[in-house]
Amino acid sequence: MRRALPRWAGTLAVKAAAFITVMCCALAALLGVLVHVSVTNQTVGQARELALSRLEDATAAFEAGDTLGWGAGVDPPGLPASLRALALAGERGTVVADLQGRPTMWAAGPADGGRALAVRVDYAQSARTIEGLDSAILWSSGLAIGATLLVGAFAVTRVTRRLHTTAQVARRISAGDLDARVGDPRTKEPGRPQDEVAAVAAALDTMAATLQGKLLSEQRFTADVAHELRTPLTGLHAAAELLPPGRPTELVRDRVAALRTLTEDLLEISRLDTGRERLELDAEELGALAGRVVRASGTDTEITVVRDARVWTDRRRLERVLGNLVANAHRHGRPPVVLTVDGPVVTVRDHGDGYPEYLVAHGPQRFRTEGGSKGHGLGLTIAVGQAEVLGAVLAFANAPEGGAVATLTLPQTPPGGAGLPDGAA
Repeated sequence: MRRALPRWAGTLAVKAAAFITVMCCALAALLGVLVHVSVTNQTVGQARELALSRLEDATAAFEAGDTLGWGAGVDPPGLPASLRALALAGERGTVVADLQGRPTMWAAGPADGGRALAVRVDYAQSARTIEGLDSAILWSSGLAIGATLLVGAFAVTRVTRRLHTTAQVARRISAGDLDARVGDPRTKEPGRPQDEVAAVAAALDTMAATLQGKLLSEQRFTADVAHELRTPLTGLHAAAELLPPGRPTELVRDRVAALRTLTEDLLEISRLDTGRERLELDAEELGALAGRVVRASGTDTEITVVRDARVWTDRRRLERVLGNLVANAHRHGRPPVVLTVDGPVVTVRDHGDGYPEYLVAHGPQRFRTEGGSKGHGLGLTIAVGQAEVLGAVLAFANAPEGGAVATLTLPQTPPGGAGLPDGAA
């Protein structure tokens, strides 16, 4: 099973830092190896040339019968066996070996009588030079990597900070705040070069402005249509009341009433869309309020109070939410319909076929129904909108044994208004 990485490991800053570190280490290692090999070859070459030069002088002195100089001798003690064998084979060569704990450069060649003539040169200073060079390479590489990381972290942090700002604005827009904008200063100066982050920010701002314009246009259209329908509907309702009794009259009055309800629902939705609804809070007993809602609905709804609660809420809006849930349960579900109060949580359940899958996954949608259901899909939409105004959470689910379940969770706000929803009085 693949182990899950921590969340911070997936951030762009961590990935950029890891990439910069790996590249810096690889570059430092490559340059260090190249410098080390070059200087070592140069140092060893100089020591070898010096040793071979002394070997030539010693060979000339040996052939002339003169005294050999310091560090030269025939079959001297400490001569490496490999170099002795090379000299006995008639070849000249050099090798670096330790002599009494000190690095020494040996040079040897053949001498009379199957012997080896060798000279030695102190290699300690050259070895210290190479060690110092290696230490300097390590320290300079560490400093270079650290400085590169700091500069890279600064540059990446600036980019990631702008990306975080863009992501936060996108989340605010998805939550309904269409006034949110990134406002990247690079997008406000046409002559200034724009990077990819600025292009994303500009695209997001343009999208938000376009979306806001379309939604405002739709809201105005809905409100204007609903408002214009009220006057002719009022006259139509008055005319229907003057019709003589009979089946056709009942049908006309029923359709006029349905059209008036639809118009009022559209007006209410348009008011909710503007986001300027104002709460009138008061302390309410949920059990008593639920009883009033059921009595006003005129339906056979069972009320169960597991644990009563006193909440601060807008009574009219809460009654509207519960009334719509109860009416929807009776209209689209099957009895028994049960309204349960358990503290600040109110549940409305029926025993029908349950909610459609799209509604459970995405919430109610206007003018969308499935399965031959009657209605316009506005009742649950209004319930969700009013619940948001109350600061409550309305969730929809289907019971495992069948039936639709709507759960309304109300906030328990203390007196004094601390933590009230926006627009509360």
